[in-house]
This record gives sequence, structure tokens and C-alpha cells, in this order.
Amino acid sequence: MVKVHKLIMMAALLAAMQLVMASETPQEQRHELMEDVREHAKTVGRMLEGENAFDADAAMGALQAWSEAADLFGGLFPEGTESGYDTRATAAVWSDRAGFEAALSAWSEAVDAAIAANPQDLESLKAAAGPVFKKCKACHEDYRLEED
Repeated sequence: MVKVHKLIMMAALLAAMQLVMASETPQEQRHELMEDVREHAKTVGRMLEGENAFDADAAMGALQAWSEAADLFGGLFPEGTESGYDTRATAAVWSDRAGFEAALSAWSEAVDAAIAANPQDLESLKAAAGPVFKKCKACHEDYRLEED
């Protein structure tokens, strides 16, 4: 049963990544990728808040989806994509590229550490996911516009 669940999670992840990459513009691609990251954050968040029971496979699926996103995300901000498709990226992504890349790298490293921790219970998920969420927030503070 666990293997089937993992296969389903991986198939869903691959389908999401294919959808992201099939989008036409970098703005659309990064929007779709971040929507996927957000959905996985909700999965983990619901476990952390006690809304859903801990599920090691779902937690690891979220972490792996974040890792895939981290690998793709930085390349979706080429020059000339500062606007369009209701982008929420701030101008700092391009004017402070080194800072943006450092923030993205810090998030990626936190995700890698969480994967390496292989959380098998709620407490270990809290310890593993906490730094990931902190790095998300830190990047959003400087490089993402607030919603209207």
C-alpha cells in the first residue's frame, strides 16, 4: 500500500512539473510552480496544525516537490520577465540577483536538509519543515509583492 501511495505521489509530481514546463512564458511557469509549492505547503501545514494526521509519505512527497521546484525556480527569472502574467516578483529579483540567488539557495538547502532528516513522525516533521518555511518567508519578504 505504501509503495502504491508513493507511486501515485510521484506521478502527480511529474504531471505537475510537466504542466509547469508546458506553460508558455517564464512568468506563467513560475506562477504554476509556486502554486504547486503552495499546495504542498498546505499539506505539510495541515499536518503541523493537527488538521490532518501525520503521513510520512505525504510529507516526503511535499519535500521532494519543493526540491524539484528549487531546482527549476531560479531559471524562470530571465531579463525581460519583470512584468506580465500578474507577476508578484519584485524588481529586487533582477536588481539584487545575487541576493535572490542566495535566498533561493538557502531555501533549497533547507529543503535538502529536511529530506535528509526523513521525518517519520510529527515532531521530526516540525523540526525539518520549520527551517524550510522560514526560508520561504524570508525570500517572500524581499522578492515577492504582497497580494492586493
